[in-house]
Amino acid sequence: MTALALLDLTLSHFRSHRRTRIETDGRPLAIAGPNGAGKTNILEAVSLLSPGRGLRRAGAEDFARRPEALGWKIAATLRSGAQLHEIETWAEPGEPRQLRIDGKAAPQTALGRIARVLWLVPSMDRLWIEGAEGRRRFLDRMTLSFEPSHAEATLAYDKAMRERNRLLKDMVRDAAWYLALEARMAEDGAKIRANRASALARLAAAQAGAETAFPAATLALTEPDPAEDLARAFAENRQADLRAGRTLLGPHRADLDATYTAKGIPAAQCSTGEQKALLISLILANARTLADETGMAPILLLDEIAAHLDPNRRAALYDEITALGAQAWLTGTEPGLFDALGARAQPLAVAEENGESILIPGDTP
Repeated sequence: MTALALLDLTLSHFRSHRRTRIETDGRPLAIAGPNGAGKTNILEAVSLLSPGRGLRRAGAEDFARRPEALGWKIAATLRSGAQLHEIETWAEPGEPRQLRIDGKAAPQTALGRIARVLWLVPSMDRLWIEGAEGRRRFLDRMTLSFEPSHAEATLAYDKAMRERNRLLKDMVRDAAWYLALEARMAEDGAKIRANRASALARLAAAQAGAETAFPAATLALTEPDPAEDLARAFAENRQADLRAGRTLLGPHRADLDATYTAKGIPAAQCSTGEQKALLISLILANARTLADETGMAPILLLDEIAAHLDPNRRAALYDEITALGAQAWLTGTEPGLFDALGARAQPLAVAEENGESILIPGDTP
C-alpha cells in the first residue's frame, strides 16, 4: 500500500512558530512536548493542505504569529504515489489566504484532488452530545475525502442559500426573485445528499468488514422534512421561511445519528471513553476505505489521541495505523505515550522558548 506523505513542512510566522522546518521519511510522526509548546499548531498547518479552514476552523488572520502580525506561510512537499507536489499557502496582513500548487495559483478545492487528510482532535470529543452543526461538518469532511467535488456542491448551495436568506430577511415576497436561487439550491442539495449517502454506505461496509479493537458505529442521516423534490419544498415552505427569516429545510439542516452497534446504545448515551472509541473507529474506517479505493492511505492528524486510550487500545491503534501504511501525525505530552510504536515512528520533540516554538534535536525532549 502506498501512502500519501509529506516529505517536508516549513512554517513561517505561523501561530507560535517563527520558522520551523520538519523533514520526514514517510513514517508516522510521534510529536512530544509540553502543553503550549506548539504541537497542535503543526497539525493545524498540515490540515490547511486540504480544502477548508483547517482543524480549528480559524480565519486567515488568526494564523499570523503575534505580536509581529507580518502574515504567514506554509510550504510543503507532498508525495502522492509516484508524483511530488509543491504546495504553498499563505496570507499577507489583511488579505485572504492564497494557494499555489506546483508553482501555479489554485483554488482550495484543488487540494482535495491531491491530498486526503483526516483528523481527530480533542474538541471533537463532545461531537455526539453537542449541536448538529459539528456532526454535519464531521460527516462532510469524511464525504469530501471520498468525493472532492462535494466541496463545490456545498459552497454553491451555501452561496445560493445566503442570497435566499437575504431576500427572506428583507421580506421580499415576489416569487420571481426566489425561483433561480431555489433551483440552484435544489440541484446542489441533491448532490450533497447523494454524496453523504454514498459516504455512509462506504463507512458501514468498511466497519462491517474490519477486524479492529474499536467498536463499530451504525450511522444514519436525518433531515427535517426530507422532501425528494427540493425545489418544490423550498417554494412551498417560503411563507414559513419568511416568518423565520431563514431557510428552515434542506440538507443544511441534516444531522448525523450514531449508535454503538454492539450495544445498541445511541452514541450520546455512551461513556466518554466509548464516544472517543467510536470516533476513532470512524476515522479508521474512513482511512481504510480511501486506501482500498485509491491505493493510498490518507494522512492522519491525531491530536493528543494517546492520552485518552488505555495501553492495549493505544497499541491497537498504532498497529492499525502502521498496517494501513498511513503517515500519521500524532501528538502527546510524553514520549512514553508512543513506546508501542517503537521504530515504526519518527520521533519529534517540540518545546517553547521565549514565546517561540522550537524543535529539539534528538529523539526525545
